[in-house]
Amino acid sequence: MRKVAVIGAGMTLFRRILQETGKELSFLATKMAMEDAGIEKKDLDMVIMGSAPDAFDGIHLKGENLLDGAAAANKPYVRVFNGGGTGVFAPIAGWWHVASGVADVALVVCEEKMGSCFPHPQTAFRHIWDPFLDRPLNTNLVWLFAMEMNRYMTVHNIKKEDIARVAVKNKRNAVGHPCAQLPDENITIDDVLNSEVVAWPVQRLDISPPSDGASALILCSEEKAKKYVEDPITIAGVGWNIDSTMWTNRDLYFPRYVANAAKMAYKMAGIDNPRKEIDFAEPYDPFDYKELQHMEGLLLCDKGEAPILTREGVTQRDGNLPICPSGGLLGVGNPIAATMGQKVCELYWQLAGKAGKRQIPTDPQIGVGQAWGDIMQMGTVIVMKR
Repeated sequence: MRKVAVIGAGMTLFRRILQETGKELSFLATKMAMEDAGIEKKDLDMVIMGSAPDAFDGIHLKGENLLDGAAAANKPYVRVFNGGGTGVFAPIAGWWHVASGVADVALVVCEEKMGSCFPHPQTAFRHIWDPFLDRPLNTNLVWLFAMEMNRYMTVHNIKKEDIARVAVKNKRNAVGHPCAQLPDENITIDDVLNSEVVAWPVQRLDISPPSDGASALILCSEEKAKKYVEDPITIAGVGWNIDSTMWTNRDLYFPRYVANAAKMAYKMAGIDNPRKEIDFAEPYDPFDYKELQHMEGLLLCDKGEAPILTREGVTQRDGNLPICPSGGLLGVGNPIAATMGQKVCELYWQLAGKAGKRQIPTDPQIGVGQAWGDIMQMGTVIVMKR
């Protein structure tokens, strides 16, 4: 199995509604990534597209629809998706094509056009539920996550303000991100606690915004990567895991599927003690409590310890364990699959010293990114090293 390097990345603006089509967004992200890597379309051996429900773009078989914007015409091409987990699973799919020797250079593109789904992107999820067990409850994702958040808070006796700190940190971190949708350098804990209640204990500012956007990565065999860069950033480990669809049969306070995926990735990367060996992390944060829960799922701290670390400043960009230095989904935006920009592209930018105003000051060497999808059941994890 060959080592795989990341040699380029690109990311569009993230906004609630963008005028560009999904093809155009894919093109823009692809163009940026190829220019960053110094390659042309002829250098690509294959293309991997990551994009979540067809309902967002309103086009069935939207993978085929998007390929023209992703430099995939007349190339081997595949689309992968597992809900929110896609933003990390798509680069994992790119990794296995290069690691296996099927491709020397692979382009990974992730796109989401949530603004096309009216009256709200939540309507795309009306038909993901079991028609007999779930749908009669009039289930929606926000109140389901509210149940999970409440369970997490209850088990560990967590105060709401300790969760609100995550939203404050990430929206402030996003101020330095050129693509950010909701950066706010002046946001306070009181702002979060006083925002509209959506489904208790979830409030408006606990939630990341729905977004349009795209991101792209160029993956390359380590041997060939040296043609383009002197010190390649490598993918050291990958992991993915899925739990039962029956969310009513699981204790929602801990994401064991994330822990299983993390163990797989850490084993591949040769990491025995992630708390000491990981320099920074980009856990999936569509809600502020999820960053905390996913920190614990990534084995970066004990169960119930993440809120304490956040309160003590450990997770700040200049702390001992920076968490979501990009600004995460809460600050930059949440175009489902395209959050590869925050969760994987950001690892590359930080490790390559290309993060600009977001750059972690402690010269990071190892980072971990994670995404979460399907019905609170999918964990995808990637570890990258300098």
